[in-house]
Amino acid sequence: MKFSISREKFLQPLQLVSGAVERRHTLPILSNVLIKVSEGALWLTGTDLEVELISSVSLEGDYQEGEITVPAKKLFDIVRGLSEQSDIIFEVDANKAVVRAGRGRYTLSTLSASDYPNLEDWEGEVEFELSRADLKRLIDSTHFSMAQQDVRYYLNGMSLETEEKTVRTVATDGHRLALCRLHYDNINLPARQVIIPRKGVLEITRLIEEDDKLLKVQIGSNHIRIFSTDFIFTSKLVDGRFPDYRRVLPKGGDKEVNASKDVLKSAFSRAAILSNEKFRGVRLNLASGELKITANNPEQEEAEEIVEVDYQGDELEIGFNVAYLIDVLNSIHSDKVKISLADSNSSALIEDAEDDSALYVIMPMRL
Repeated sequence: MKFSISREKFLQPLQLVSGAVERRHTLPILSNVLIKVSEGALWLTGTDLEVELISSVSLEGDYQEGEITVPAKKLFDIVRGLSEQSDIIFEVDANKAVVRAGRGRYTLSTLSASDYPNLEDWEGEVEFELSRADLKRLIDSTHFSMAQQDVRYYLNGMSLETEEKTVRTVATDGHRLALCRLHYDNINLPARQVIIPRKGVLEITRLIEEDDKLLKVQIGSNHIRIFSTDFIFTSKLVDGRFPDYRRVLPKGGDKEVNASKDVLKSAFSRAAILSNEKFRGVRLNLASGELKITANNPEQEEAEEIVEVDYQGDELEIGFNVAYLIDVLNSIHSDKVKISLADSNSSALIEDAEDDSALYVIMPMRL
């Protein structure tokens, strides 16, 4: 096996697949990247048995077909460290991989490609296309609400749903919930709900740019696969049932607050400085035309912010985790935010005042 390639053409797919490689794994071969030369193209694959990433690039010089695995991080660091205009010659000699560039020569250990695990073949049951910008929006609007290491393992991921002309993402950690839905007139999808694991979700956000290039999404019984022009991403799905989030969406919130997103975010960020570092609670006092935000901590320090808002209703006092509020405001695009409340014991419903494609629910805190 042998091929020659420029540093730039090699670095991009190598960097792309390295995200799926597990550096601390009991199986040594999972620290490796699979390199395959076939039919004039170089194919690179990285996996941790949960997520698999494949990227390819065409070869222009002479090559010899074959496949091998080499340590992913070492190869990436070598290629990244070369000067920008370098040309690389990669060949396998006596079970060692040799990388040559200029007057440099690097010899790497190898493991057989036949031992490299790949996610089994499977049939796509649901298939649709959407732009990279749309998929990024669906994920960015919700992924921050995923649980991190919850014993309810089905919360450590993001629900992806298809239903007729709608694609929907939902994430919740039990204290907050984020939902985003996009409508398409030109599709008609079966009703399906799957849970993408946390690592898979974060990997997708790393991979995709916010542009109009189309992606193809395939959903199988145990996997999801995304085809792009420069990669094929596959992830196992979480085997579990996502909670019925429709039951927790607040209804009957008769107190509506409209405010500037940036003004609120700045006030919450300043108040958060003096909130309890463990519980992050802030108290909101609503009165006609204004919102008072207070925070304090065990050192007897206190922050108070008064913000002008559009609110005409009864006075209300309610507590929230300020970090959750800031996360929601960071994901809203327009400058106006709408908050619907019922009473001091009910969850808040937060929406972009100019776009109803996403909504957010935050449970109150006792302070």
